[in-house]
Amino acid sequence: MEKFWHRAIYSQLRCEPEEHRFILTEPPMNTPENREQMAEIMFETFNVKGLFIGVQATLALYAQIYGGSESDSKTMQKGDLTGTVIDSGDGVTHVFPISDGFVIGSCVKHIPLAGKDITKFFLQQMRDRGEPIPADDAMDIAQKIKERYGYVCKDVVQEYKRFDAKTLNEATGKITQSNKIKKYTHKNTMTGATFDIDVAYEQFLGPEMFFHPEFIHADWRAPLDEIVDNSIQSCPIDTRRKLYENIVLSGGSTLFKDFDTRLGKGVQKRVDDRLKQYESVSGKAPQPIQVKVSQNMVQSFAVWFGGSVLGSQPHFQKVCHSRRDYEERGPSICRHNPLFPQGF
Repeated sequence: MEKFWHRAIYSQLRCEPEEHRFILTEPPMNTPENREQMAEIMFETFNVKGLFIGVQATLALYAQIYGGSESDSKTMQKGDLTGTVIDSGDGVTHVFPISDGFVIGSCVKHIPLAGKDITKFFLQQMRDRGEPIPADDAMDIAQKIKERYGYVCKDVVQEYKRFDAKTLNEATGKITQSNKIKKYTHKNTMTGATFDIDVAYEQFLGPEMFFHPEFIHADWRAPLDEIVDNSIQSCPIDTRRKLYENIVLSGGSTLFKDFDTRLGKGVQKRVDDRLKQYESVSGKAPQPIQVKVSQNMVQSFAVWFGGSVLGSQPHFQKVCHSRRDYEERGPSICRHNPLFPQGF
């Protein structure tokens, strides 16, 4: 990793680290020993001017607050940094509840399904149908088709009917297949030959993995909306309302069309059912909870965007650990990385 940082700083950024402050990201529940080792490398080897180590989920939430057009003019407050981050990339999906900028570690949920599983599902469906997919370009073709045509449907049964619908032209007597089936033209990188691939049910069955994981995974049965609801319900009771009202999506696997709408409806239904049960037992009408799932233009690289926005804020120098602090107290200063200074 030290060699990677060396190449990134000197070959790509082409800057002198002694003159700049650096932001590094870490996964939630990262050990303090890892943070100290990161601080030692950055201060001892590269002699950086300052260092901030931020949790990826917190920076994604920070990107949502500052990245949206509606919140650009909003005055930032410490209490605003509360929400639930759903991070789904290529290998794994996580649900992170965050309160006042700190991840509630005991409530983090892990889902062993992500973008790579959807890509493999697309590929398997097309191979089972007999599509001419060369082995050398197989995963690349499946990924491009997934990114171009994948979407989340409202109802699987109704979507099947739309795909199977056929129209009879009485004048010509020809039967026209539904326009839901798409064609993808691929050029073989080895031979240069082009060929067409039909893209059918996998367009909606692949992303459906998040809501019906039994389509892909043999052992995992819990849908994403249930995982999100369980994660929030395991948090302290005074934070749950804000966590429901600010669900933020991060990662490339959350970019499917209507993903936010489907997830929001699923979580909202679970919340409404729970409130109805409470009302039937207690006889009191509880205050309704409005579930809000947010999408934005930068959610595929929300962590990077959040870090860049944080680095441009005027209070960043106060939260960034300086070289003088490191020389006085050692690497233990990086065990705690507040997003906002005291009194901000």
